[in-house]
Amino acid sequence: MAESVIKETLQACNFLKNITPEHLATIVEFCSLEEYKAGDYVFRQGDFGDDLFVIVDGYIFLERAMDIGSHKGSVVIDALGKGRTLGCWSTLLGESHVLMSSASCQKDSTVVRLKGSPLRKCMEEDTPFGFFMLERLSFLLRERIQAAYGAMDKI
Repeated sequence: MAESVIKETLQACNFLKNITPEHLATIVEFCSLEEYKAGDYVFRQGDFGDDLFVIVDGYIFLERAMDIGSHKGSVVIDALGKGRTLGCWSTLLGESHVLMSSASCQKDSTVVRLKGSPLRKCMEEDTPFGFFMLERLSFLLRERIQAAYGAMDKI
């Protein structure tokens, strides 16, 4: 059952829009389903991160702690629901990366964890797939930057 949920979730998410059935079958092999309770964190700002996450069900805030003069606390960068993607692609870049935000579950949530190391290996071994993934990651990065700028405007 988990494999079918993973496959359906990845097929339906915008992040992997237009993925080939062959590449989908490959990456499903190194995905897992994870469940979190409301109030849990999928990851925390300052941790090292390597994986991507696609929300199967639930609601997750991307938050950034801040300390800018008199402005201290956290700001919500984005509120993500079913089918949305979050996480870090440092493994895809081949170097360690400290997470710049936290992902907190606002209600019970289930996510697909897509492991970064095997994804990078697939990208290196299959140039067209690697280009496809880099393009998809670029769109995700653009979306996050736009959300971060929007959050900054509210400060």
